[in-house]
Amino acid sequence: MNTLLILIFVLTYAAIAFEHPVKINKSATALIGAGLLWTVYALAGPEAKVVEAAIGESLMSTAQIVFFLMGAMTIVEVVDAHDGFSVITSRIRTTKLSSLMWLVGFVTFFLSSILDNLTTAIVMVSLMKKLLDKREDRLFFAGMIVIAANAGGAWTPIGDVTTTMLWIGGQVTTVEIMKGLFIPSIINLLVPLAVTAGMLRGRSVEAPPRQVNAGQIETTAFEQQLMFFMGLGILVAVPAFKTITHLPPFLGILFGLGLLWLVGDLMHRQKSDEDKERLTLVSALARIDMSSILFFVGILLAVASLEHAHILTAVAQWLNDVVGRLDVIVILIGLVSAVVDNVPLVAASMGMYSLADYPTDSFLWEFMAYCAGTGGSILIIGSAAGVAAMGLEKIDFLWYMKKISFLALLGYFGGAIFYIIEYQMTH
Repeated sequence: MNTLLILIFVLTYAAIAFEHPVKINKSATALIGAGLLWTVYALAGPEAKVVEAAIGESLMSTAQIVFFLMGAMTIVEVVDAHDGFSVITSRIRTTKLSSLMWLVGFVTFFLSSILDNLTTAIVMVSLMKKLLDKREDRLFFAGMIVIAANAGGAWTPIGDVTTTMLWIGGQVTTVEIMKGLFIPSIINLLVPLAVTAGMLRGRSVEAPPRQVNAGQIETTAFEQQLMFFMGLGILVAVPAFKTITHLPPFLGILFGLGLLWLVGDLMHRQKSDEDKERLTLVSALARIDMSSILFFVGILLAVASLEHAHILTAVAQWLNDVVGRLDVIVILIGLVSAVVDNVPLVAASMGMYSLADYPTDSFLWEFMAYCAGTGGSILIIGSAAGVAAMGLEKIDFLWYMKKISFLALLGYFGGAIFYIIEYQMTH
């Protein structure tokens, strides 16, 4: 059974990678792959009750991420409908692409540490559509946003799902993870940022023509600012909501979405029905990219089937037996997370290594947070931020591999080597 599952998974990923040459939408491939994997697991695997429990658990974790993604994308669409991003774009004065790249990189990095890498990627990639007219420029910026968002998310407990998992599980503590991973994470960003900014030196920013979106009416400065700051405020408040209530983040973002909807309806109640409809969440919901969301569902369910078949745990155990060295194993896990979702990889590692053998804030857990968090940047499908950017800008898998993957690898190894040397010097 396991051989067949691995074969289906590899073929699914190959079809996603070559989406453009084969001309089959990646969402269709992901959904077919997920369906086949779970069918094989159900027919050849354990009894029905076990399969039912496994699919229920997988659906719960998948739904949480999908609801969160839908909420964040809708909030961004509402802000965009009110031309709220002009609050930022009107203040960016730089005319050089290289200067803009540095600015965007650092804003994304620090924003990701406060929000999370997925939300930050959605906000920043949406913002680039307002700042850059040339698609090739936007693709490069989207690639760097993915690297910056993942690097920024790795060093705080709320910035990345994997770091959050380790934090909740007691493997890392807030102050130590921030102290240990800040410099490696910033190196992870600076190396590719310096190379890309150098490539763009001498080129000017070509802004898109100032225009109102199709089907959109002009909004006042008050409406733009209210919806922008409220939308951003809701996104920033989600980690605090999770910390205070211990409820999952998707509930916080849906709660915030409801509040934004209410404020929008109250603010536009004097407008005509036609104008009001264009500015409320009803219209925003119709504009979010459902294809990307279904792709997310397919990929997450496909990976979950491998997790429940214990294939990921077996791979981790094999690494332990064959490689032996902990630092090399963690680096390899980070590289594998470029292909396979890092959440089940970290979950498998948490199950493999006990806190009795590797106590809180030990080398293994901190380095795992760095490698699993930033390794996903190496391929566009390796992280939630990458998948979101792929959907928003229709980035081709092979384009990202040719133009961005090597830069992400340089940053990944730069940060990893620094962390290993720093740890050996201080311990």
